[in-house]
Amino acid sequence: MQIADQKVVSIHYTLRDKAGNVLDSSEGNQPLAFIQGRGNIIPGLESAMDGKAVGDKFDAVIPAAEAYGERIEELVQVLPRSMFSGIDDIMVGMQFQATGGTGPVVITVTDIDGDQITVDGNHELAGVELHFAVEVVDVRDASAEELAHGHVHGAGGHHHHDDEEEDGEHCCGGGCH
Repeated sequence: MQIADQKVVSIHYTLRDKAGNVLDSSEGNQPLAFIQGRGNIIPGLESAMDGKAVGDKFDAVIPAAEAYGERIEELVQVLPRSMFSGIDDIMVGMQFQATGGTGPVVITVTDIDGDQITVDGNHELAGVELHFAVEVVDVRDASAEELAHGHVHGAGGHHHHDDEEEDGEHCCGGGCH
């Protein structure tokens, strides 16, 4: 079976930057499972998956624009410490969720200068060309439930908990893969 929209795909992968540094890998873990065509993975990698089949191994170079986007310097801001009320010990690298114009945004503290806190709303891989080594390990039809929820259930995908509603209303409240 070939990879096409609405198919569940499971892959093993190693992600490197342009210099060859490993940024992420499924090695030693369950394969990553996603529904093709649903935007569960970055657009450039999803495009590279089209037409592949179980057993295919390939390399894909994904430009930043087709991955996590280019860096947007306007997303780097200097805020007064008072904006972080209730947080006594702010450190570089801490991440917070803020509300942006398009919804929730993760911001990262990148510098502290007295009462001035510099935060960056760019994804940590924004502006980075990504190099993937991929092995397709499974391709199958998505279940009606997976299609309704928009993500894979079970191994390598999302796991529903007993306190989640049947219709999946709360299934992504904490974030999915």
